[in-house]
Amino acid sequence: MKKICSIAFVLMVCLAWSGQSVFAQTQTQTKAPAKKKPAAKKKPAAAKPFDPFGGTNNAAQKGQTNQQGFDPFGGASRSSSTAADTSKKKAAVVPYEVLGTKGNPVLDSVKTSLRNDNGVDESYVKDQIPLAYDHIREDDAVFKQRLWSVIDTREKANLYFTNPRVEDNGSQLFYAILYKAVADGTVTAFKDDRFTEPISKEKFITEFGGGGLDTQAQYNIDNPDKIDKYIVRPIELNTDSIYQYQVKEDVIFEKAHSVLTRRIIGIAPMWPAEIKGKFLPGSKPYPHFWIYFPDLRTILARYRIFNPRNYGANMTWDDLFQMRMFSSYIVKTTSNNYKDKYLNEIVKDPLFQLLEGEKIKEKIFNYEQDLWAY
Repeated sequence: MKKICSIAFVLMVCLAWSGQSVFAQTQTQTKAPAKKKPAAKKKPAAAKPFDPFGGTNNAAQKGQTNQQGFDPFGGASRSSSTAADTSKKKAAVVPYEVLGTKGNPVLDSVKTSLRNDNGVDESYVKDQIPLAYDHIREDDAVFKQRLWSVIDTREKANLYFTNPRVEDNGSQLFYAILYKAVADGTVTAFKDDRFTEPISKEKFITEFGGGGLDTQAQYNIDNPDKIDKYIVRPIELNTDSIYQYQVKEDVIFEKAHSVLTRRIIGIAPMWPAEIKGKFLPGSKPYPHFWIYFPDLRTILARYRIFNPRNYGANMTWDDLFQMRMFSSYIVKTTSNNYKDKYLNEIVKDPLFQLLEGEKIKEKIFNYEQDLWAY
């Protein structure tokens, strides 16, 4: 009986050991990962036609290629081309020389005397107010004619307009007086003689006083292709070439006082066409801007003209215009001028234009004289 029990115990132990080994082998087969297939070797991608690095993305290779001097746009590396451009720029640096103004009476600042520069008291001139025009009723104006005339400052009777004297109120040059009045905002400049299109203050200063800079290259004498330096000059208006002024006025005979009066309506400086401060050759003077004369009278009454015979008996600019102490010739009139033309459009010869203007003056004079009986 003991043998039978021992044999049965041995069989049970064997069966248990065989079961454990089978279970362990099953678990091992279940948990063991499946073997991965070897990855197929990728073929190198074909080089792109517009890729400078042949289709590779290797940063080191890119840096190496740049160091070798490969550039898809010119055959040289960007670093080398940048260095070459920098060296060229350094070699091509040309100095600039900026010049100042040449003593332009329009652009120069006003310098006031630090002492009383007069032997007499002339302070009243600064506050002088011109006399107002007499009122003329329309019914009293039995005769009226409009004239456009030109004042040529090269004539001896008109040398007052070219006086370059400088006083405490600035330059006494007539154009400088006009320019300062508009630049200060006291009066307004207009484009036409009917005063319909005003010119802004900023545009007026730039166009008629000089503005901006003009750069010119100065070439080498020995090597004409080499530029030694650039000369920068301020663009200035040549005031010496402004020698004509056009005046628009009405000639009126009023029956209330039996007087032939003249009323200046507007005045305009004239000079030829210009580019960057230089006048075009062959260009004729023409009015560049108009100023309404009644607005200008207050300014003109505070400037005195130069009297070469008696320095103490100077009159104001307003007095000069009111007393007609200047010489002029007629260029346009409303008499028998249905098409509103200038005399140079009707008469081609300049000499006959002057004679035609004198005929107009004579007609006005004869009209006034024929009104009286002696």
